[in-house]
Amino acid sequence: MPLFPPGPPRKSPSPSPTPSTDLESPPDVDEAVGDGLVMGEHRRYSRKPRRVKRFLDDFKRNESDRFFPQHYLSPANSRTRHTQRDYGGHFAELELVQSGLARRLKGRHLQMIAISGSIGTGLFVTSGAALATSGPASLLLAFAAAGISMYCTCQALGELAVVFPIAGSFSSWATRFLDASWGFALGWNYALQWLVSLPVEVVAATEIIAYWNTSLPRAIFVTLFVALIIAINMLGVKGYGEAEFIFAIIKITAAIGFILFGVILNCAGTPERGYIGFEYWRSPGAFRHGVKGFCSVLLNAVFAFSGTELIGLAAAETANPRKSLPMAIKQVFWRICLFYLSIILLIGLVVRHDDPRLVDGVNESDANASPLVIAFQEAGVQVLPSVINAVILVSVLSVANSAVFGSSRTLAALGALRQAPKLLAYVDRRGRPLMAIGVAAVVGLLAYLADLEERDKVLEWLVGIGALSSVFTWGTICLCHIRFRSAWHLQRRGLYELPYRSSVGVAGSYFGLFVNVAIILVQIWVAIAPIGYETLATVELARNAILKLLSGVLMLIFFVVHKIIHGTRYVRPGEVDLDTGRRDYNVLLLESLEREQRAMWPRWKKIYKFLC
Repeated sequence: MPLFPPGPPRKSPSPSPTPSTDLESPPDVDEAVGDGLVMGEHRRYSRKPRRVKRFLDDFKRNESDRFFPQHYLSPANSRTRHTQRDYGGHFAELELVQSGLARRLKGRHLQMIAISGSIGTGLFVTSGAALATSGPASLLLAFAAAGISMYCTCQALGELAVVFPIAGSFSSWATRFLDASWGFALGWNYALQWLVSLPVEVVAATEIIAYWNTSLPRAIFVTLFVALIIAINMLGVKGYGEAEFIFAIIKITAAIGFILFGVILNCAGTPERGYIGFEYWRSPGAFRHGVKGFCSVLLNAVFAFSGTELIGLAAAETANPRKSLPMAIKQVFWRICLFYLSIILLIGLVVRHDDPRLVDGVNESDANASPLVIAFQEAGVQVLPSVINAVILVSVLSVANSAVFGSSRTLAALGALRQAPKLLAYVDRRGRPLMAIGVAAVVGLLAYLADLEERDKVLEWLVGIGALSSVFTWGTICLCHIRFRSAWHLQRRGLYELPYRSSVGVAGSYFGLFVNVAIILVQIWVAIAPIGYETLATVELARNAILKLLSGVLMLIFFVVHKIIHGTRYVRPGEVDLDTGRRDYNVLLLESLEREQRAMWPRWKKIYKFLC
């Protein structure tokens, strides 16, 4: 006689006309693949229609948000509860985890995004005008200060992104840890920064094309570039990652090439003279315009580094954030030291800061004003300006590609938080935020201004919309990390529970916050009283101040209006929900396995992994 008598016979489940809403159960397989299994028997008769249907089904809504994603703590597992009765508070905990974005980015994609995310016109072109404004020593100090701040910010970003790899990242963290109104303001400010960047960068690309061809209308190239960028993003997050991987290799190769060339030029000298050394630091001098010169180029340095925070947005679409993000964060240090500070130092050594060519550029993408081109011309090399132009074109297209990615993901997160139209949160089965990408494409049509004679004046206002956005974003990331650690400690959590810990800790976040607040304050001073303001008319002074502070004014308007309408309040540390949506790691077990694995590595690999 069997120990456990058989129960009653099982009944086959009857099909349900409506999908299940149980958060803990995955969707039905047939529903998840869009009737693919049901129609399998007709495959040999309708292969082409099946491909068309599969293609069309990819645009349907991703139904994966009907269940809670694997490896995340659900609301039922949460030990804390966000009791704040505010606009978007609940959605910050739940909706963003169920966004439906595809996790297809690999470690190599994330590392290249981190390394090359901001290697572009800020380093290759606008560093020349900054050199003319402040002198080589002030420029190097400004980039060093911005670089240290960025490193501290990235450490805080890495810790938060590994624990909460959710859609929207820092704008969503601001809603969770600080205030829903501040999250709303930051999200829209950041989205606008990238939305206007697309047409600005496309117009810049047409300016670069004019170096080789001036006969064709610029509208042709605008159409080509906008279509190319949107097509890349329609390939999904993996398409974006692969494109950035290729762009990164080109930019990094160019950066390394200039470092080698700069060292040779400085040591061997130009055809007219020999060794240069630090001669240009003595005459015409290392500093220009004193303290105001240094303060004036601080924002240029931040602009050059902007884009690094995109790895936080990419964390929500990374297969293994705990493994990939720390590796990408380590690359930030080497990028600061090897690329930015080395190139800025060499530029100051081989190019005089009073060279008139530094300020002769038509716009920020004019390679004729690039200190790299000027250095090649000083060395008597005539063919390389075309190569530099090609590299700048690649850099501009890379920024345009990142602009669509950054704006679409931020808009989709705002839609999920009910801080933007819900339609923007639409994500299809391939993990693409279609409606948000569509908004970016529509705004990108402003690039057809490229054929207007007054385009530069219009573009100045577009650039002004995002002028201070990166500073607000970096400062908010540091403040979110401070508030997260405060809530973590108050709710009696141990640091050993964190899968990744910032190497500079909370002190680094305080320093990063201080630097970003200081940049905002000195920017207000420089905007009101710029260098040479005594000779400027009142109208010019007012216009300069508005352009430089427009981003901050918009941020303040967003915050105040949202606060008045929804009456949100500051989130107390005891109210922060530290569990819902948190990636569920067995940290002690993972660290034990990693120690065993590292013990078997050769010495060279241990050193390499420690550094990189």
